Amino acid sequence: MEKETRFLRFVENLYLMGLAQLGKLVNPATGKVEKNLPLAQETIETLRMLEEKTRGNLTQEEESYLKSCLTNLQLNFVEEKKKEEGKTKKQKS
Repeated sequence: MEKETRFLRFVENLYLMGLAQLGKLVNPATGKVEKNLPLAQETIETLRMLEEKTRGNLTQEEESYLKSCLTNLQLNFVEEKKKEEGKTKKQKS
């Protein structure tokens, strides 16, 4: 497997893991949708670190894919965080 393909698969694995942690995908191990925002945040931070540490060393395709995955996870994280905060406010009322 060539290096570019290996890198894209690595990013894809982190991306899919992040989506599962956000409750957007079924956890293949349990067969259930499970949301864990702190773990999702860790995955996002890992992708941010990867982006920072590889800056200037990626092909355009790798850079674009990493940025796209990171942006998508960040937007979904904000959406899920707002949902969670809305539930908390309703429970306190």
